[in-house]
Amino acid sequence: MRFKGLDLNLLVALDALMTERKLTAAARSINLSQPAMSAAIARLRTYFGDDLFTMQGRELIPTPRAEALAPAVRDALLHIQFSIISLETFNPAHSERRFRLVLSDFMILVFFEKVVQRVAREAPAVTFELVALDDEPDELLRRGDVDFLILPELFMSGAHPRAKLFDETLVCVGCATNKQLSGQLSVETYMSMGHVSANFGRTVKPNIEEWLLGEHGIMRRIELVVPGFTLIPPLLLHTDRIASVPSRLVNYFAKTTPLRTVELPVPVPPFTEAIQWPAVYNSDPASIWMRELLVEEGARMKAQSETS
Repeated sequence: MRFKGLDLNLLVALDALMTERKLTAAARSINLSQPAMSAAIARLRTYFGDDLFTMQGRELIPTPRAEALAPAVRDALLHIQFSIISLETFNPAHSERRFRLVLSDFMILVFFEKVVQRVAREAPAVTFELVALDDEPDELLRRGDVDFLILPELFMSGAHPRAKLFDETLVCVGCATNKQLSGQLSVETYMSMGHVSANFGRTVKPNIEEWLLGEHGIMRRIELVVPGFTLIPPLLLHTDRIASVPSRLVNYFAKTTPLRTVELPVPVPPFTEAIQWPAVYNSDPASIWMRELLVEEGARMKAQSETS
């Protein structure tokens, strides 16, 4: 089909090439032969009057023109998919939809475990792929590469819709034998002690405790950095180190790990865990069902914490 002289099938090919960056992989992803994909590239070059890609080894390197086209092409294809193709009735009991979500190991333990259990009862054929936190989560949403982000709301952009799950607070935690945690910590003591902290992604960006403590000018002496919240409690055992972590994480590990918790030496406000989804998914029935379920489970956790 042509639109103003452009074969719209070529947009699918261009999107696959920008995603895969290899000719064979791109062709395979949209069920084309390699010669057919090569022909598509030639036609794209003719239409746009640009090389679009150069070869570097086996990798396709997009030109500035291809980079400029890519967001609009992906947005157009996603809009077609979720505004026209996917408007059929969604029945969770019979759906085989796979949802891709970005979230921390902390949220997997204290929140998503309950979601998985509920979905197993209500939609047994629905599956999940949990993706590690990325340096550019907004780009994952823009490209429609994930269905949901689950993050502290203050880290979310305003470019996509979101919904609140529940509020969380930070506490100071250490080994139960840590004598310095026998009472309220002073700011000086807190800053002088060795800390364990978690970082996410390939680049060093402030995590939630760095963000909130930084508002008070608190500079911690970080002695150990780990790639996830759930590694922190075991590494505090038999040491004098401390950590600043979400209270629900401490409650989860307190059943099996001897920990001691005290308040932080400065007033740190609660933060909100939230979900965010691509704007183009807003009318997708499957996405609507899943986000309503996530919000319900978040409200249930909030109610449980208020009554405990």
